[in-house]
Amino acid sequence: MMVKRALAVLILVSTLIAPATAQTKIPNLGELKLRLHEYKKSGAYDRDVAAVMALARKHIERRAPQVAKPAIVLDIDETSLLNWPEMVANDFGYVPAGPCDNLPSGPCGVRAWEMSARAEAIAPTLALYKAAKAKNVAVFFITGRPENERDGTEKNLRGVGYADFQGLAMRPAGNTNPAATFKSSERKKIVDQGYAIIANIGDQNSDLAGGYAEKTFKVPNPFYLVP
Repeated sequence: MMVKRALAVLILVSTLIAPATAQTKIPNLGELKLRLHEYKKSGAYDRDVAAVMALARKHIERRAPQVAKPAIVLDIDETSLLNWPEMVANDFGYVPAGPCDNLPSGPCGVRAWEMSARAEAIAPTLALYKAAKAKNVAVFFITGRPENERDGTEKNLRGVGYADFQGLAMRPAGNTNPAATFKSSERKKIVDQGYAIIANIGDQNSDLAGGYAEKTFKVPNPFYLVP
């Protein structure tokens, strides 16, 4: 009996201690940032994005001829355009306001960066965009960027090769809906025009939630989260 009781106590103590022990295994923030740099600089990030886009392209090229008005939806930031210089300058933090005049040094105000139209195209996404257009697929962009950044955003998209898209939905002033709610409502507007959204592609779960798309594709983005 004493042995059994001692064993029971040992099991209970082990159970109580386990959660605290697990918490100590949280990676150091500085180490995580170094891993993010390595993930991008090693080429692994680019390869992972390309792998997702290859799957999306295969689906789009197969499905497009089967649909009367096929369309795809693309997110912009870290799906179609890469904001790596801004992210590095801000050490992966979020600096919404202020100038962005001293790259590669920070701080770099996100609004100023986005209006400057300096983001580069994510090459596999641009290739998918061109392949979709070649199949007569309408391409729509839906972004959480605010409406007052339209000029800079359109300039950036067109400047890097996204030259002939059907629509660009941006968050109106005063719209505080969650990202998933806003984006799904914009997809519904596209469907209401008679389009079949055969693919919806983004880097956040909130880009893809809410329906109004036949198939979703998520590209990796370990750099930030939009809930």
